[in-house]
Amino acid sequence: MNASPSTLHPPHVLRVATYNIHKGVRGVGPRKRLEIHNLGLGIEALDADMVFLQEVRSFHHGEARRFPDTHIGWPRVPQAEYLAPDGYHAAYRTNAVTPGGEHGNALLSRWPLGDEIGHHDVSDHRFEQRGLLHVRVHWNAVVVHAIVAHLGLIHSSRVRQVERIGAFVASQVPAGEPVVLAGDFNDWGGKLDAPMHALGLYRAERRGVSSQRTFPSRMPVFSLDRIYTRGFRCTGTSVPRGAAWARMSDHLPLVAELELDGATS
Repeated sequence: MNASPSTLHPPHVLRVATYNIHKGVRGVGPRKRLEIHNLGLGIEALDADMVFLQEVRSFHHGEARRFPDTHIGWPRVPQAEYLAPDGYHAAYRTNAVTPGGEHGNALLSRWPLGDEIGHHDVSDHRFEQRGLLHVRVHWNAVVVHAIVAHLGLIHSSRVRQVERIGAFVASQVPAGEPVVLAGDFNDWGGKLDAPMHALGLYRAERRGVSSQRTFPSRMPVFSLDRIYTRGFRCTGTSVPRGAAWARMSDHLPLVAELELDGATS
């Protein structure tokens, strides 16, 4: 199976993006608004081979009632399916069950997915339900292990969750196969890079370029959204900015362009 021909980047470059979509809504009370339709346009504009999404809903009865099912209302299909551009594949697993609905992680891929969609619980305590979505993506005759993560709000929890990520990769990903781990790491102080390095996972950053800031979207100060890799080198990163992106979620997307280690242009 071939990828969608719409890509604008070279075929040897794997373009990936991570985005916390805030469940497709913004605001509170009477000012709450539905942004899922705008998010769909934004995600398509990223032109990414793989999009790692957090805070994605499969359903929510209250929001569906609040935004009636019209062409600009709550989508009839789960958000991951709705957000997938034409020709993309979607994978989703629930992390948290909440009153009236749930939410979790999703992967949208221009390239074919493996048959098994894995989910691994990394919750550290009963007040935060967290998980990993694991998908094998067949890119250019290479199996890439895509792992979508959304870590906890407490630093000690995040440290333990990184340890669980390491154990998961060691047990589920064959040695030598490339990995892209991306998501919202809630790492306000930038303290997770060292334990990630110990696992053989390195943040996707171009040499000499500082970390891209993605949160809060209106005036980004923190680099909460990360892409870590094994078996790739990063050739560039970017963060889309502007009023439209600031409106859609409290996070901005992070985009990285990757090449296999040892690959030539």
